[in-house]
Amino acid sequence: MKRFVVIIVLAMSSLMVVTKVSAQVGVGVSVTVAPPELPVYVQPDCPGDGYMWTPGYWAWGPDGYYWVPGVWVLAPEAGFLWTPGYWGFVNGGYFWHTGYWGPHVGFYGGVCYGFGYGGTGFYGGRWDGGHFMYNSAVWHVGGGIHNIYVDRTVIVNNGNRTSFNGRGGIEAQPNAAEQAAARENHIQATRTQVAHEHTASLNKNQLASHNGGHPSAMARSTVGGPRYNSAGHSISAPHTNPAAAHSAPMAHSAPVQHAAPVQHAAPAARQAPAMHSAPAPHPAPMRGGGGGGGHRR
Repeated sequence: MKRFVVIIVLAMSSLMVVTKVSAQVGVGVSVTVAPPELPVYVQPDCPGDGYMWTPGYWAWGPDGYYWVPGVWVLAPEAGFLWTPGYWGFVNGGYFWHTGYWGPHVGFYGGVCYGFGYGGTGFYGGRWDGGHFMYNSAVWHVGGGIHNIYVDRTVIVNNGNRTSFNGRGGIEAQPNAAEQAAARENHIQATRTQVAHEHTASLNKNQLASHNGGHPSAMARSTVGGPRYNSAGHSISAPHTNPAAAHSAPMAHSAPVQHAAPVQHAAPAARQAPAMHSAPAPHPAPMRGGGGGGGHRR
């Protein structure tokens, strides 16, 4: 009996150690297959002031790797920046290190995600007195945002699309600043980010096994918002109400309007056909939005 109790205590101690280590390094799932290369795509314009870009990445699900589109999201609090997650090869397996929000950008495996994440550090913008300043040389901010600056010296175009750290991938180690960032207080991915990843997992067109490493939806303007392909063109359906569009002709042929000529003898009634010719029941088709310029690395 005493020996049995000792075994249980040792097992619980081992479990506690594993849990602690996992929490420190933020390691999630582990697989034996390397993730595909990062695809090249265009970043859509920032939808509004305060939004931050989170680059796309390959996640793992029951059917293999699937692409989680890059997307603009709101930071959980002022002063926080996003450190992307990354795959790391260790002891024969590829481990996913989850991303997080924090005062500084930490180590993300040396992976060049582009758009200010060139493998180390972050150059998409900076916080200034509780307000975010966008580097328009790196991020596509559109014309409605005026708190911008231009710094082209930070643009990285090394052409490296490798999506994992370690043997056979990117041989990089965290520097002193990244190690310090890892010890700061962090906030994990927000609910909207988690929902965004889950939505991508349900779309078979995002599976690497289905798209050959070229997903149909590379990026989104917001979580649940319009989807964009690699060229930055919208692939989302027009935001019209199909039921309303199909019912418009019915309003045009409504018997009430056609009954107006019955009062043909009354001069005032001759104005009724003007209602019949009104174009309002036929809404003009809406255009899909488009993305910005090229993929900067």
